[in-house]
Amino acid sequence: MIKKESFKIAGMSCAACAARIEKSLKKLEGVNKANVNLAMEKATVEYDDKLVEPQKFETLAEKLGYEVIRDKATEENNIELMLKGMTCAVCAAKIEKKLSKQNGIIKATVNLATEKASVEFDPAKIKVSDMIKAVQSLGYDAEKAEETARDREKELREKEIRILKINLAISILLSSPLLLAMVLMIAHMEAHWLTILHNQYFQLAIATPIQFIIGFRFYKNAFYALRAKSANMDVLIAMGTSAAYFLSLYNVFFQEGVMKDLYFEASAILITLILLGKYLEAVAKGKTSEAIKKLMGLQAKTARIIRDDVEQDIPIEEVEIGDTVIVRPGEKVPVDGKITEGNSSVDESMLTGESLPVEKKTGDFVIGATINKHGTFKFEATKVGKDTALSQIIKMVEDAQGSKAPIQKIADQVSGVFVPAVAGIAVLTFAIWYLSSSDLARAIISAVAVLVIACPCALGLATPTAIMVGTGKGAENGILIKGGEHLETAYKLNVIVMDKTGTITKGRPEVTDIIALGQFDKNELLRIAAIIEKRSEHPLGVAIFEEGKKMFGSIPTPGKFEAIPGRGVMAEVEGSIFHIGTRKLMNEKGIDLGNVESTVARLEDEGKTAMLMSKNNIMQAVIAVADTLKENSKEAIEDLQRMGIEVYMITGDNKRTAHAIARQVGITNVLAEVLPENKAEEVKKLKAEGKVVAMVGDGINDAPALATADIGMAVGTGMDVAIEAADITLMRGDLRTIPAAIRLSRKTMNKIKQNMFWTFFYNVIGIPFAALGFLNPIIAGGAMAFSSVSVVTNSLSLKRFNPNRRVWGKAKNH
Repeated sequence: MIKKESFKIAGMSCAACAARIEKSLKKLEGVNKANVNLAMEKATVEYDDKLVEPQKFETLAEKLGYEVIRDKATEENNIELMLKGMTCAVCAAKIEKKLSKQNGIIKATVNLATEKASVEFDPAKIKVSDMIKAVQSLGYDAEKAEETARDREKELREKEIRILKINLAISILLSSPLLLAMVLMIAHMEAHWLTILHNQYFQLAIATPIQFIIGFRFYKNAFYALRAKSANMDVLIAMGTSAAYFLSLYNVFFQEGVMKDLYFEASAILITLILLGKYLEAVAKGKTSEAIKKLMGLQAKTARIIRDDVEQDIPIEEVEIGDTVIVRPGEKVPVDGKITEGNSSVDESMLTGESLPVEKKTGDFVIGATINKHGTFKFEATKVGKDTALSQIIKMVEDAQGSKAPIQKIADQVSGVFVPAVAGIAVLTFAIWYLSSSDLARAIISAVAVLVIACPCALGLATPTAIMVGTGKGAENGILIKGGEHLETAYKLNVIVMDKTGTITKGRPEVTDIIALGQFDKNELLRIAAIIEKRSEHPLGVAIFEEGKKMFGSIPTPGKFEAIPGRGVMAEVEGSIFHIGTRKLMNEKGIDLGNVESTVARLEDEGKTAMLMSKNNIMQAVIAVADTLKENSKEAIEDLQRMGIEVYMITGDNKRTAHAIARQVGITNVLAEVLPENKAEEVKKLKAEGKVVAMVGDGINDAPALATADIGMAVGTGMDVAIEAADITLMRGDLRTIPAAIRLSRKTMNKIKQNMFWTFFYNVIGIPFAALGFLNPIIAGGAMAFSSVSVVTNSLSLKRFNPNRRVWGKAKNH
């Protein structure tokens, strides 16, 4: 069976590291696909569980010299409690004994030093809240330790930033005298008290701890890379700084003369600049995942439920499906559910981007993490834990941020050969300089400049950082993009095909006209039509049934019922056979339409759907139903046309009705009388013309067409949204999010292209300049350090982009 496994990896320093892990994973038997994302520090592996065990992936990463971030409690029956109030070993023993005696606890271990209890338990017999109460009964306090992989990742990132900050501060402190000495020498300034700065042994004493203590990280990572028969940025830095350091060391002891050629400042300041770049990069990378942090912060911590007729507050993890939950004004809805009592208005803006509160009544669904504004209501929990809409959204955004866009393949291919190529250029540079000038120092320094200016790190960050920020920005605006490849495809779109019902229109049609043609009056016709359509699932049939129920209350069930796809329905009512449907249905049944055509034409010209009704194959009535347009449909379509995108409307309606509705929203390309099963074929035809096509629908009825299109967009609201049905899910029913999604993809792709251009431009220009001896190694190192920072900073500028800002100008008619 094909499965997918994801895990976090710490310790990657550049694109070559990610490429090495990815290449090694792909070599494992049973692995179909592997993707390692440098910016997310995440590996995703698609594998056959019959051929390989997922534990092998983590073991492989560790063998390559990287750290795998694991959950401390990966199983549902393991937990850690943070303990407060312990003063000695007796306290720890007392808590451990108390916990071990609880029914359902398999094993309990208390650590006094860390003030934590590790508990293995049976969730069916004991809850976390019961464990906490047991500890509190002894006079101590306890709370659940949120030791998830996400928290560990955050902890490791903060630790890495902290270590970098300390090392950077020490490195700046130690390298400052060397920098000052270099500046004084360049400026030809002399001061008796500053002669110590030029002393060779003083410079050696300062440069050595920077090289081997502060710079140890580069040697360690380079060792792991070379051991794995690969090379990365650390190899280049270790080679470059070591060359400058050991040349200087050789000259200290073996070069004759008073003025010796020393380059201690080059190696020391290089390491300092690279650490500064690494520190700024780590801080900036932390900001790229802020969207996920915001989504996770939306979750309520507790829920007020009714159990055994008693109200009680419990941790959200303990809410079960079927629980009755109470939500008061101003409180967060803890989980997904269906209102059973009361009504209110709920702010869903944090998930859908919709600013106005949504009215909720009995029978309506509510989404976890939304905010109750006014009334108090009770609801039945229908989805909890990882199944809630918020959890699915978080997972979807995480998966998207960890995915690769096709454009990244260029960077991956280059990064695989980049470091060996640079090392080769450095050797060639050294050889040419030495052979042409016999100046060993000049040859080494030029080679060092080549080694340190090259930056594979920026190559690895150019695409994923922009995708992380872009998909996060989309999530903030109710636009869920499944992956980098969909973001890139959306950038190329030039045709949008929109389903009419429920997409351009509200999808809630109403009966507008009943025209009697036979023995029944209007009320009797409505009553019979409502009986016929009672078992219909088609929106038009439901509209007739609802209108009848509104007028007559209870509606009986027809004797026989048959839905005729794309044409109408047949039912037996009070001993007679009735048909309601299209002209095609009536013609197939051999029913004489009489003079009804002019009436039908008039109704269709008004944008209404006219249905014909017959009794025992004799025409009885024309029933017209109209679906109102969504408020912002016309504005969204005009916006798309201004962006140079052709808009098509696809519908099962006849041509006259379809064109009437299309005119109202400014669409000139109409695909009418298309049966549901043929929508995918129409999309194929457009693709065959060389167009990049997006299909926009409700995500359920249009599944084949959504799958056929280059991009499938599902438009939904709240609980109705089919997250799994499309490549891009628009959480609101507002069509304006379609141009917003395309604007976001275009902006993100522009950022990726800018990043890629400057990364390649920087290396293509910088390496030859360094090889020709035009760049001092310190300047080269500084440029390298800040190249990756500039890439991440450019990606972060996407956070200021507003995808909802409209394009102004004259709409382009296609």
